[in-house]
Amino acid sequence: MTSASTIASTIPAPGVLQVNSVQARLEEITRDFLSSLPPAETLRAEERRAIIARYSAVLEGNFIYWMSGAYLATQCEHAREIILENLREEIRDCHPGMMRRFAIAANAVPTEADAEAVYADLSNVRMFVARLSGVQMLAMMAFFEGLLQQFMPYLAELAHLQGSHEFEYTDVHGICDIAHTEGLFRALEAESGLSPLSPAANLYEGVHLLRTLLDTVIRGEATPVAGD
Repeated sequence: MTSASTIASTIPAPGVLQVNSVQARLEEITRDFLSSLPPAETLRAEERRAIIARYSAVLEGNFIYWMSGAYLATQCEHAREIILENLREEIRDCHPGMMRRFAIAANAVPTEADAEAVYADLSNVRMFVARLSGVQMLAMMAFFEGLLQQFMPYLAELAHLQGSHEFEYTDVHGICDIAHTEGLFRALEAESGLSPLSPAANLYEGVHLLRTLLDTVIRGEATPVAGD
């Protein structure tokens, strides 16, 4: 016979997210984004250059800022430890430097026009981060880490077609982002138990802002994405 204590232990605490369900939704959004990518070999050289340059304009100076925002917004000590380890790796291994070398080798250093193309959507993500909503931030960063790991082969192909032989950035992120994603989902579950999201808040708000920004990276203009 199952004891009352055993039954109670299988019931999620109030406010704790069902992370498997969240993960499935984020994977669906990721698949939708990846399936929308234009085949690299069909793009002109300038189109390939612009994608890499816009991506670099977003990632090089913002990823550590976003992850730092997640750290500041998070209440749960276990979640903070997971984020801190991610930040430590980003800084210790100088991932922005990897990104810059990748862009230089592909002749895709961002221009003023590249930065201007992503400015509005990037500003929307920055303002979302500035609100320091821990659970929403962790959902956004878990989505982003998972997507980047799967996006790396495409980014590497763009660079290869540009004549590049510098793939440290894509090689490293094709591996390390797997562990980062798993850790962030654990952090999300822990944080939701300690600091539940308001029922009126949209868990996927940051995810959709980031997805719109990524569409702009690819196409040079935002593609509206339906909210949850």
